Amino acid sequence: MNLDKLKIAMQYALPKHAVSRLVGKLAAAEAGALTTKLIKLFIKQYKIDMSEALHEDPAHYKTFNEFFTRPLKPGIRPLVEDQDILAHPVDGAISQLGDVVDGQIIQAKGHNYSLQTLLGGKEEDFTPYIGGKFATIYLAPKDYHRIHMPIDGTLRKMIYVPGDLFSVNPLTAQNVPNLFARNERVVAIFDTEIGPLSMVLVGATIVASIETIWAGTVTPPAGRDVFTWTYPEAGDNAIKLKKGEEMGRFKLGSTVILAWGADKADFLDGQNPETVTRMGTPFAKMAD
Repeated sequence: MNLDKLKIAMQYALPKHAVSRLVGKLAAAEAGALTTKLIKLFIKQYKIDMSEALHEDPAHYKTFNEFFTRPLKPGIRPLVEDQDILAHPVDGAISQLGDVVDGQIIQAKGHNYSLQTLLGGKEEDFTPYIGGKFATIYLAPKDYHRIHMPIDGTLRKMIYVPGDLFSVNPLTAQNVPNLFARNERVVAIFDTEIGPLSMVLVGATIVASIETIWAGTVTPPAGRDVFTWTYPEAGDNAIKLKKGEEMGRFKLGSTVILAWGADKADFLDGQNPETVTRMGTPFAKMAD
């Protein structure tokens, strides 16, 4: 058995939820000098540019989670101002993007999976994206882990979908069928100028928490059933977010998947698998 096959086999065998929750507790611990040492090792290992962070000194962070979800300095990620342009929602790298074909989207070469399943299984939540576009963006450990709006939107629905916690790195994406549709995830559906827009926050091994700015921590604890929250489209209780505003965050990294409807927006030139993304930069243009 070669090394890659061994890594995948270990993914299936690992008690992923138990390991992830244990890591989450450790990452939330205030361990003083030990926390600072761990953060320094992480910075060195992943070559993290702390000059971009609002607080550059590793000793500033009381927990590893505070460091991992560190805010950036104001203006360090300029937001594209053109209202016809969708912005990248995260720092990361494009895994796959393209068309929704026969209800399927691409995970990796030779691996497609159901968008309806990804969104929680209800036909009503999937229908607006038939023939539309999708994009999958992977956040590596070194990346900034807050997620921002690519376009102005009003939150209409949030869906928690229970599942496994496989790693979502490129090797796993190439070898574990239906990876993103089998992992635990949080789906946020917004009304926007291009119609319904779904942003799917996918959990992974040692992802200790998925949070949104309106609900706080959605997971953990992990659930056993799909659960849906709906939100008003107008009034004082409506949740409206502007392009570039934060909508959620990962504690210990993962993947974001976007989807929108047919003939609503097209990806800009240069947006391809493995393209490095920076939050706020041009991503797609609204259709004429």
